[in-house]
Amino acid sequence: MKKMLETSFPGIDVILLNHPPALPKRLLSKVVPAVQIGVIGIVMAGEQIFPRLGFMTPPPWYYQLRANRFGTIASTWLLGNMVQSYLQSTGAFEVYCNDDLIFSKLKEHRFPGELELRDLISSKLPSSKFMDNAGL
Repeated sequence: MKKMLETSFPGIDVILLNHPPALPKRLLSKVVPAVQIGVIGIVMAGEQIFPRLGFMTPPPWYYQLRANRFGTIASTWLLGNMVQSYLQSTGAFEVYCNDDLIFSKLKEHRFPGELELRDLISSKLPSSKFMDNAGL
């Protein structure tokens, strides 16, 4: 879409930004990598970690995780990345022209088509130079 807008309206600046998620989601997304590293560390070095924490024998769940090291580590990595991606995603897609909101995916629950977006922007720009380039 950026290329289409720059071609249709030469001279405008198209700025793409990620909409930040809510604070609780941002904080949780920062915790996920620590949990991933913790699980991987426990699987790899649990026999040394648990005695230092005061447990003479590791808990039973540790032996289940350790029985399939590769599966545990791969699952932890993949699921952690999936959860982190979900927490960082907002689904926001908004188009502003001269600080006016033209289109919002959050309000419309859909993405705009290229022609629709071009028409919405051209209606906000009074310059005939832009109208000629938009194919109107």
